[in-house]
Amino acid sequence: MTRRIPVGLGDRAYEVLVGDGLLDAAGEHIRPFLKRGRTAVVSDETVWALHGKRLSAALARAGIEAHPVIVPPGEQTKSFEGLADVSDRLLALELDRGDLVTAFGGGVVGDLAGFAAAIYKRGIDFVQIPTTLLAQVDSSVGGKTAIDTPRGKNLVGAFHQPKLVLADLSVLTTLPEREMRAGYAEVIKYGLLGDRDFFEWLEANAAAVLAREPSALTHAVARSVEMKAEIVAEDEREQGRRALLNLGHTFAHALEAETGYGAALLHGEAVGVGMALAFRFSSQQGLCSGQDAERGVRGVADAGLPVRMDDVPGHPFDADRLVSHMAQDKKAEGGRLTFILARALGEAFVAKDVDAAAVRRFLVAEGARA
Repeated sequence: MTRRIPVGLGDRAYEVLVGDGLLDAAGEHIRPFLKRGRTAVVSDETVWALHGKRLSAALARAGIEAHPVIVPPGEQTKSFEGLADVSDRLLALELDRGDLVTAFGGGVVGDLAGFAAAIYKRGIDFVQIPTTLLAQVDSSVGGKTAIDTPRGKNLVGAFHQPKLVLADLSVLTTLPEREMRAGYAEVIKYGLLGDRDFFEWLEANAAAVLAREPSALTHAVARSVEMKAEIVAEDEREQGRRALLNLGHTFAHALEAETGYGAALLHGEAVGVGMALAFRFSSQQGLCSGQDAERGVRGVADAGLPVRMDDVPGHPFDADRLVSHMAQDKKAEGGRLTFILARALGEAFVAKDVDAAAVRRFLVAEGARA
């Protein structure tokens, strides 16, 4: 059964479809958004080798001509060089503003293709077909598109909403276990930041979700998307409540920067550590009970995710360097640190002007070099 979840943004509203077999019906879902029967499909080498023929066949059945734009896998592709390459290849296809870009892959492909679509001839429509759990529950929904720079993650980008998101759960059967766990970090995030009942459901059903048991996986993905859609509709450009979706990300992005945005630390793994650090910091600051903090950390750890900095390759990290990365975070204002912290399980809030010295002391206590 396919779940249809609306993202209410007025004349830019769209649906997220969650279910099995959506890839095989992709053509009929995408066709209404095309003025001509062609689309550029941005994908990476791994996803295209696994699922490219299936998508091409689905598009062909609907009379849609697919033009593959294949990029190397990995976070390093989400760069100025990667953006220039994709943009040039879209121009070579002579797409016009009535054509469509299809982002077919994980978060890297979605971010890169979405940003390229946002700036191509001042904006062209695109569709998201996310192929990882992380992308299905997070990066494909909400219109954030960006690339990384040497100074930080996702610092150059645009808000550009897709026309449609097709989250086909069947493609997750080929997802490696490590990637599945990394995606689960973004699932449990929704429970930790705003839905204690969902967190408690995940405590009981994490193993079923990670084992890709159909009913558990459908509920986990659909509930995550519902929460994100609600928040995005309320605060599209992250001026208020949407910042809650960055629970754990200030710590996470600093660790990703220190590990070079590479395979040593996947984004979801970094978010797992980051959420654990956010709950422990909240407890240390007297904002959250130690019991809730421990329970939240345990929920992350039970999924096989790292929850301490010494679980991350490259440890020990330098506390001053980590704080410096945090000062470059998109949520920082005037050099002041902004974190998403917690008062309880399911009750996160935006904490502005957090004392950098307190963060540094906390990091040192957590094992960073003074």
